[in-house]
Amino acid sequence: MPRQAGRFAVTILACVCTTALLPAVALGSELIGRDATNVRLQVDATGRALVSFQSEGRAHTVVAWGAVDARDPSRAEPQVAFSLTLGGGIGRNVCGAYRGPPLAWRVAACTAPDGTHWALQAWQRALPNYGASASGERAAWELRLSHWSGTLPVLEVATDWSYHRFHHLYGRLTYRGKPVFGFRSTRYGVPLDAYGRNVYVDTFGSGYGAGWKRVNSFLAHNPRGTFCYGFYPHGGGTGEGARYRATVIGPGVVPDVMWQGAAPGSYDAARDAEANETQRALFAGDRLCKIN
Repeated sequence: MPRQAGRFAVTILACVCTTALLPAVALGSELIGRDATNVRLQVDATGRALVSFQSEGRAHTVVAWGAVDARDPSRAEPQVAFSLTLGGGIGRNVCGAYRGPPLAWRVAACTAPDGTHWALQAWQRALPNYGASASGERAAWELRLSHWSGTLPVLEVATDWSYHRFHHLYGRLTYRGKPVFGFRSTRYGVPLDAYGRNVYVDTFGSGYGAGWKRVNSFLAHNPRGTFCYGFYPHGGGTGEGARYRATVIGPGVVPDVMWQGAAPGSYDAARDAEANETQRALFAGDRLCKIN
């Protein structure tokens, strides 16, 4: 499948609640904090990470442990997740200079003596669709934690046209050569298990306004991790821009990944036909993505 940009990475997180113990949860990545500053990441020799930061005028610390990488989608086994405590401390920091692959949205990262990597990333996951203005939690930069070894998830994205007119974005999400997808979701595409992942798409230089604006988000489909999106009229416009960007929360506790590339430009029948052939192979078994 053709690619239009390099691969980048992203994260998994922990919800800062009022309880002293935050157990591993089943519904997707966990939020560490919002609009965090003075962020610091430390890891001790037992594999416990300490995340410290400031938010809303207060200092916060979260300790995370007990998870690495991700499981393949399974109805029988839960996805891996951190055990978390709010507050507390760890032993001496042994996590050194980061030696892993490039990360999108990187805030802090390090490599532990066992060769595994830890990272904190931050991005605006909750922005409203169709370029609408945002405030409060909808505009917040979410701080996310990951712990992994080896390769990152792969977010493959390409663009062509729908109905010879509208820009169209399609691709797939995989991890270690296996598709990433969930088994349950709401009618609006919100995952209801810890395996499902949404693709968050932004547009640059569109009718929604200057700079990057959120267009929409949608599920990576069961069983191939594939997805598609047509830039049809919504919210007072199509969202078609000069460039597009897609970000996905990584599976398990693996970093999030981001793709960025140029819009397809004016309609080209030959290029569109070639892209449609690619999609016929890519979407085999995907009942939701239609070639047009």
